[in-house]
Amino acid sequence: MTKYDVVIIGGGPGGYVTAIKAAQLGAKVGLIEREKLGGVCLNWGCIPTKTLMISAKRYRDLLKSEDFGITGLDLSKAKLDWDKLIERKDLVVNKLVSGINILFKKNIIDLFHGEARVIDKNHVEVNEEIIEFSNLVLATGARSKHPDIPGLKESLKSGKSMDSKGALEMKELPKKIIILGNGTYALEFATLYNTLGLETHLVFESDHILPYAESEMALTLERQLKKEGLNIHANAKLNKISDHGIWVNIKGEEKLLEGDKNIIFLDLMPNLEGLEKLNLKLNSKGFIETNEKMETNIPGVYAVGDVNGKYPLAHLAYAEGIVAAENIMKVESKLNYNMVPTAVYSFPELASVGLTEEEARDKGHDVIVSKFPFSANGMAIARDETVGFVKIIADRQYGEVIGVHIIGSDAANMISKAVLIMQLEGTVYDLAKTIHPHPTFSEALAEAAYGAIDKPLHI
Repeated sequence: MTKYDVVIIGGGPGGYVTAIKAAQLGAKVGLIEREKLGGVCLNWGCIPTKTLMISAKRYRDLLKSEDFGITGLDLSKAKLDWDKLIERKDLVVNKLVSGINILFKKNIIDLFHGEARVIDKNHVEVNEEIIEFSNLVLATGARSKHPDIPGLKESLKSGKSMDSKGALEMKELPKKIIILGNGTYALEFATLYNTLGLETHLVFESDHILPYAESEMALTLERQLKKEGLNIHANAKLNKISDHGIWVNIKGEEKLLEGDKNIIFLDLMPNLEGLEKLNLKLNSKGFIETNEKMETNIPGVYAVGDVNGKYPLAHLAYAEGIVAAENIMKVESKLNYNMVPTAVYSFPELASVGLTEEEARDKGHDVIVSKFPFSANGMAIARDETVGFVKIIADRQYGEVIGVHIIGSDAANMISKAVLIMQLEGTVYDLAKTIHPHPTFSEALAEAAYGAIDKPLHI
């Protein structure tokens, strides 16, 4: 029987990256996956949704083509073919999944298809085969957690209500759709359907969208989405779901919101089935507790990705997988969660890293706050994408950048520069002195840095 240095349960972003990195460092690696390599992100989340949103954005740009001097097109005949959108999405997903399989062969990683059942910290059973190993990495992910709303269980069973996986498998688009939730994925699907021309309703119980995000960014996005026709129902207490629609209470008044389909984005729960014999320590929300080295309470057992409940982000799962693999192979490695960027692929995009102004003050920082609008940025004006701004939070003592928040086109790409500056403990002086190509959206970062020092140049 082969004994592995590392066995990973789960082949999503955290699991497959752990496997590749551990193999690159010389480990004998096995990975167990019950469905498809790539996990939720690649097959039913990040990649398919962004692929569809790219099509939606191109459709939106087409409808605005006359504003850019493109004439002669009969835009009344422009329409979206949902079947072709799904076909293209599947091509993209299949190409990337095939790529992971090739990487597994290249790095000599053994792949087991099946349901894993842990026997103890050094043995797991899959397909009636016992696998022995020295180290175990849990990358089993998370799934939708549905609250106890009257009628929800029946609605899910009938197919009228669904999660993101069900939404991506719809054979045809409904005319009216209701999305429950106000987090990242709820906002991305709402943006997608609204851009495609569906009557879209976003329903949630709190005051505004994205309650965890920098508040000015979230409110700016909310105003823009309303302007573009998205129906937003805040402070809506969910009472029940029926065949007729969703009953909510808003400011003491009961209302019926009617839709053809409902998509649920309310909460997540970890996939812990088959891990019961490990006696893992869980946090207050039921996720596996890990430290900055991805270690659990059991020596030799690590947990990465959504199952540890930090943030449900594929890029964080990648980073956690690398940290886990390095520590297993005796390379000292830690992860600084203050340096994890977040992104929302709405129109416009949101991206953040580090502290908000409120968080910085609560932590005792004497802060400098500087903001530069895209309405004063040359590339943004040329592309007619002027909604948004860059906001920099810096510590006054040395000017160290401790938070950056961007709402605007290409925000998700721009935030990487902010992560790098913060990783190097850089200052607003470093950022201001960095020469940016002109014209680019990223010039707004330098302008905001100049604003933190004295004044921006172009406002």
